[in-house]
Amino acid sequence: MQIRCALVGMPGSGKSTVGRQLAHRTGVPFIDLDHRLEETLGTSIRQFFEEHGEARFRDLEAQELAKAAAQPGGMVLSTGGGAVLRRENRDVLRAMGPVLYLRASPEEIYKRVKHDRTRPLLQGGNPMDKLRALYAQRDGLYRETAHYVIETGRPTVHMLVNMIMMQLEMAAGADMGAEQTPQP
Repeated sequence: MQIRCALVGMPGSGKSTVGRQLAHRTGVPFIDLDHRLEETLGTSIRQFFEEHGEARFRDLEAQELAKAAAQPGGMVLSTGGGAVLRRENRDVLRAMGPVLYLRASPEEIYKRVKHDRTRPLLQGGNPMDKLRALYAQRDGLYRETAHYVIETGRPTVHMLVNMIMMQLEMAAGADMGAEQTPQP
């Protein structure tokens, strides 16, 4: 099955880990938008944030997202946690193929990322409070962008990949059925 999809969700929700496995399983390229941005920037996202601010970063993120989405063929695209903040990015994602929201609670995410010092929006202050605030700000945007919501709380990465594959296969079957249904 040739897939072309994007993964959205909070920082630490598993987009890169699950995306890499999904791409490997389906034989399509994996594109990690954050890694691509770091290559383009020539520095870490955290360092760029500190030197140039979030607004400039979001401009470059939108450009890289548009470039990635314009690539032909199958792919699994993992976005940064804040990619959905801009309407243009949400539109680009929805147009490129199925979007899957890997949903995890702020408490689950905190357990996963509490020792990670590379996430610029979680540095300083109370990270749990920041995660709750980010979740409150972004959950609706992820849901608006996504075609499917995948709960990431308990399942292993392998189980999440299986759940995503089943969702995409069902969607492909529904699309095929719709194409074959005669229209009046």
